[in-house]
Amino acid sequence: MKGRIHSLESFGTVDGPGTRFVVFVQGCPMRCAYCHNPDTWPMEGGTLMEPEEIMEQYRRNKPFYKTGGITVTGGEPLMQVDFLIDLFTIAKKEGVHTCIDSSGIAFKPDNTAWIEKLDRLMTLTDLVMLDIKHIDPEKHKELTAQPNDGILAFAKYLNENRVDMWIRHVVVPGITDDDKYLFKLGYFIGQFSNLKALDVLPYHTMGETKYEKLGLTYKLSGVPAMDKDKVIEKKQVILEGIKKRRAEGQ
Repeated sequence: MKGRIHSLESFGTVDGPGTRFVVFVQGCPMRCAYCHNPDTWPMEGGTLMEPEEIMEQYRRNKPFYKTGGITVTGGEPLMQVDFLIDLFTIAKKEGVHTCIDSSGIAFKPDNTAWIEKLDRLMTLTDLVMLDIKHIDPEKHKELTAQPNDGILAFAKYLNENRVDMWIRHVVVPGITDDDKYLFKLGYFIGQFSNLKALDVLPYHTMGETKYEKLGLTYKLSGVPAMDKDKVIEKKQVILEGIKKRRAEGQ
């Protein structure tokens, strides 16, 4: 099974534990206003690559990945489940730590055949980094042009299947920095025993020039980058939500 690949990165340091070989897949149904990889959106783009081709590139620098592994990001990796199964089957045979960085938008609990494939993929996956863009359904649609019900259901699925999960959340001034929703996000993820880490990331404007080059309108033009010091405060709000949920569960 060939995958549609946008690009490869040999030494990723923010894509899971340790130094990682990062595979950016092509294709994503999300239209996040702050996406810094809009060139990965089209499903028909990218370069077709065999899993073995990718593993061969991984092996070239294998000593550097002792505490890391392979992360597949995108685009949206779960749009290419068959390819991921083939890639991770090879990786696990070689003892490689496997990670998927996903928005969860592809999760379709009513699609039995797809869920069976996902179940198989999860047996080969050590970690899922789940990006929750916004906890509020309507504000999520405004931000991404997609609903979030399937995304939140995917988080529950990961917990039920005991797949380690890191939650990622980007804090955008005036859009995702409302304490009410941050606390609600924390309260939601606080129910999960598989939650291993929380990454709260500051919004930046570095992707704006890419939109100009692609002839796309940047919806957040004029929105300032998030103050990194303030992000620490916002993360604390999420943590308070987690603590409250866990205290209620005792």
